[in-house]
Amino acid sequence: MPLQVRDLVVRIRGLGKVVVDGVNLEVGKGEIVALMGPNGSGKSSLAYTIMGHPRYEVVSGDIVVDGESIVGLSPEERSLKGLFLGFQNPVEVEGVKLSNLIIASYNKRIGERDLLKTSNPRIIVEINKYASILGLRRELLYRDVNVGFSGGERKRSEMLQALILNPRYVILDEPDSGLDVDGVKVIANAIETLRSRNTGVLLITHYTRILRYVKPSRVYVMVNGRIVEKGGYELAEKIDREGYSVYQ
Repeated sequence: MPLQVRDLVVRIRGLGKVVVDGVNLEVGKGEIVALMGPNGSGKSSLAYTIMGHPRYEVVSGDIVVDGESIVGLSPEERSLKGLFLGFQNPVEVEGVKLSNLIIASYNKRIGERDLLKTSNPRIIVEINKYASILGLRRELLYRDVNVGFSGGERKRSEMLQALILNPRYVILDEPDSGLDVDGVKVIANAIETLRSRNTGVLLITHYTRILRYVKPSRVYVMVNGRIVEKGGYELAEKIDREGYSVYQ
């Protein structure tokens, strides 16, 4: 069963401002779905809401993962259900080494009590393997999370986490920002790897450049908190030609 957003209405807690207004959206397993829209259209708000950010209050509607509503679950519980969010602007986490974060997250997911114990030596091999594939310098694995990382290194770091954790559904908020063309190709290849594992991918982006390397099966356009159009890859090509002004 898919990740489903059903008639979702969301407001910013304490402010009353509606940022997601009646959205319906679906991401199947092994499927890449693109969510496009201009700045301030509500795409990131939707991503944060799916992941359970406390700033966002679900007024009505539902979020369903494989047939189960997750609206009442904490972000940690949603993660354990198989959700992963790659942030638009990944934050620094001082005092936590990247390798330790990945190992602890992996151990939590498989039910290990000692989160930093590496009972499966293959996990270290996999971390190093995918760091190399992503072009992430090995020294960064032993540095505090994102501290001193470039924008591209932060994006590679998040993709490394996704590849190791192997979630059911990945939400990637502008994974190509801060990347040159070679970096975009690297991230696109990682997304294809996730798809090949039957992971569903919701790819949030303004532009079509990453979509030239990972062709989505479905494209949604979001403007002012609403889904205003849905189609195939040809819809992304139309936006590339005409922009978003037609929706505003």
